Amino acid sequence: MATTIRLVFLLAALVAIVLAHPAPAKIQKRSFKVPRSINRAHPRGLNGPDAMRKVFSKYNFYTSAGFIANTKTPVTLEGLRIAANNGSTNGSGTVAANPEDNAALFLSPVDIGGQTLNLDFDSGSSDLWVFSTALDQASIGQHTAFDPAKSASFKVMQGAQWKITYGDGSGAAGTVGTDTVTIGGVTVQNQAVETANQVSQSFVRDTNTDGLVGLAFSTLNTVNDGTKKTPQKTFFDNVMNDLDQPVFTADLDPDGTGVYEFGKIDQTKFTGEMAWIPVNASSGFWQFPSAKFMVGNQTFNNPSASQAIADTGTSLLLVDQQVADTYYSQVRGAQLNQQVGGFIYPCGAALPDMAVAIGDSYMAVIPGNAITFATVDQANTTCFGGVQGNQGAGLQIYGDTMFKAQFVAFNGGNQSLGFGQKPSI
Repeated sequence: MATTIRLVFLLAALVAIVLAHPAPAKIQKRSFKVPRSINRAHPRGLNGPDAMRKVFSKYNFYTSAGFIANTKTPVTLEGLRIAANNGSTNGSGTVAANPEDNAALFLSPVDIGGQTLNLDFDSGSSDLWVFSTALDQASIGQHTAFDPAKSASFKVMQGAQWKITYGDGSGAAGTVGTDTVTIGGVTVQNQAVETANQVSQSFVRDTNTDGLVGLAFSTLNTVNDGTKKTPQKTFFDNVMNDLDQPVFTADLDPDGTGVYEFGKIDQTKFTGEMAWIPVNASSGFWQFPSAKFMVGNQTFNNPSASQAIADTGTSLLLVDQQVADTYYSQVRGAQLNQQVGGFIYPCGAALPDMAVAIGDSYMAVIPGNAITFATVDQANTTCFGGVQGNQGAGLQIYGDTMFKAQFVAFNGGNQSLGFGQKPSI
């Protein structure tokens, strides 16, 4: 009996101790926003050809002479990957984003090891890379350069390196470390940070850009150990599981302002139900089929359609050449101008609506009044289209022209894209 009483008291004491000990704190799921705002110091205009050059350069759609290719040999996704590879959270908040010239790049302040740099958010790549003090001063120029020696949390990733090469010969390369990265008040510890010790002149001239935050799938990351690829996780992959939902969304306004939001889908930003389309994540891109399009109310099939990708780092809607040809055949005065590098037309021309297929079940509509990208002359009489042809390059790149008309959700949890038609613009 005495033994039983002692056992009861012992159990009671143990229960009291357990109840008195604080339970592990439950991780609070959260979301955060990255607003985009117009930099009024860089008025829109006279930069359509430059936007065209940037997207063709980014995806290696260039000849060796540096001109936009008009080739019958398509550039494959595998070829793009080979060319590119040569070579836990707390807090919440908001971080401003400012576009570079002509809103071709939208940049956001990102804190790395206590140092703030302006980086481009790009769903068409997977590297977080920055200008660094390993570059010579001429290359750094007006950029803010990350100094690993001034970060108490930076750790060198021994033997790791990275290299990105674009089709016009431009690119960047360097070494790799890990550091504490904060965006919008949300922090990721031990985020892979790629520090540049080589950059081409095209990056040097982009004085507003101190680097890039890649938001494609981590398999596209270019880090290697000198003999083989060792892809590192993107910021989104690292933060995804601690968000309310494993998503980020792009919501752009006609003037280029808008918001990227991580962890939440704002149902007030689009009409009707969101359409969800699975993507082929094995490509590394947010890739999907797009084999149908509409001009006005007329539907066309595109049986030899190239695959398409959703890319927040591209200004234009780059479609298969026959798609662009068909669209501009309905625009009075439109012409494919080789000197300018794309389709131009009188600014007073009436533009029909356009729609492109997203998978097999959804048509993303871009109103005709949202097609024009910029003027190409001082008199503002000739305009450059936000829809352009890929000139046989073998990939369709759906950039800001689409995002301004469609609310788009990138779901890393089930590898899908959600599309919702935005109210008329």
